[in-house]
Amino acid sequence: MHFVRLIIFGGLALSVVFFAASWFFRSTRREALEKEWDADHPDGDEADRDAFVEAGIAEYNAGIVPKLLWLIYILPGLFILYTLITTN
Repeated sequence: MHFVRLIIFGGLALSVVFFAASWFFRSTRREALEKEWDADHPDGDEADRDAFVEAGIAEYNAGIVPKLLWLIYILPGLFILYTLITTN
């Protein structure tokens, strides 16, 4: 029963951390893209700016950072599994 409780509450806590980290990294990338556009095109069109930012976010999503965020779930799970195996 305690293990089930650990899985449920641990999963909820890890989900909060995962979504907060995902939001933070995506937000900082979006802000960097917006600043890059503003520096290169001081009088640029708003639609072009949005297209540039969306293309950058799509490139970010295909990169390694969003994939590494899954380690937020994987590493604690492996640690719990290792602890269970070594103590039993």
